[in-house]
This record gives sequence, C-alpha cells and structure tokens, in this order.
Amino acid sequence: MVTQRLHLQTLILLCFVVHLSQPVCVDVPSETEAVLGKSMKLTCIACMRREEIKAKTFVDWYYMPTKEKDRKPNKTHIFRYEDDKQVELDGPFKGRLNWTGSQDLQDVSILIINVTYNDTGVFECNVLRKFEFDFFTPSVFITKDIKLRVKAQASQDTTALYSEIMMYVLLVFLTFWLLVEMVYCYRKISKSDEQAQDTATNYLAIPSEQKATPAAPVTE
Repeated sequence: MVTQRLHLQTLILLCFVVHLSQPVCVDVPSETEAVLGKSMKLTCIACMRREEIKAKTFVDWYYMPTKEKDRKPNKTHIFRYEDDKQVELDGPFKGRLNWTGSQDLQDVSILIINVTYNDTGVFECNVLRKFEFDFFTPSVFITKDIKLRVKAQASQDTTALYSEIMMYVLLVFLTFWLLVEMVYCYRKISKSDEQAQDTATNYLAIPSEQKATPAAPVTE
C-alpha cells in the first residue's frame, strides 16, 4: 500500500514538472537596424493564449518605403504564409525572403537576404487566426509594424559592452576572493597541524613513569 502511494505521488510530481517545462511564448520586439549586404531577421511574435485550441493561421507581410513629403507611401504585399506553405510574391523582395517561423505559428518571422538601402522603411506583419469550434469560428487579427533602417556598418551595442565589462570585473573579483579563501584555509590547516604536532611533542616529553602511575595496593 505504501509503495503504491509512493508511485502515485511520483507520477503526480512528474506530470507537474512536465507541465511546467512546456515552452512559454514571449513577445520579443524585432531588431530595427540592418547592415548593408547582410541578412536581417524581422521578428514577429503572435502568442496564443490557449494553445490547446486549434486555429488556422494566415500570415501576411507588407512593405511601405520611407514616407516622402506630400506623398503617401505605397503598401506592397511581399510575403504570405498559408496552409504550411510560404508564398513569395512579386516585388522588390522576390527571391530574398525566407520563412523562419516556428511550427506552432506563434513565431511568424521572416528573413531578408542581402539587405540594400532600398529596404529602409516600414514592414507590417499581419496575423489572422480562425479558431475551430463546433458551432462557430471566431477570429483574431494581430498587426505589428517594424521600422527598419539600413546602415553601412553595425552600430556598437553599449549594453553588450557594459555586460562584457561587468563580466570581466566579476571574474576578477571571484578569482581574488577564491585566492583569499585558499590562503585562509591553508593557514588554518597549517595552524591545526602545528597545534597537533605540539601536543604530540609534549606528550612524548612526559616521563614514562608519569604517563601510567600504578594504583596503590589495597591492604586490609
């Protein structure tokens, strides 16, 4: 009986751990600076609140060039993902777009290959989800804009620089602290050995007749 109860508790614990280890969707903003001639990932995250509900997802990407004075920018349909198939449409990005989204379609990002100065502008990510229920099919529409700038060289990331400096400072501090601890432990062990050696020397210096004094005979 006790064994069965233990197995049941272990099974419940494993189920709880598996439930906690499920992947969590995090809405991460996209990078907005691209380097000329390099590849650039346009990140678009559309998290689902209820992953156990089945939904049909449609993804559309649009591009709008930089707005000029007294002129409304044209909105061009450049990419579509539907029924597990990516459709690359005609336009300035044909042959330069790759799908990098996840299998569960919560990440619907795309990759631009060989970025040019003409790619500067606003990219619009549209996600349409149609949920599958028995009697009705509600839908959710999500849209996100990414303002992309193209530079000749990558700008230096100050956050990464500060993080690297702090890492080296922490490494030096931990190394110094470890050396101090090693010296302290070495001195403590040496002192203990000296005390033990002094005790043994003092014991050997005691005359043998004082080490074991025979008990006086008992007389009637």
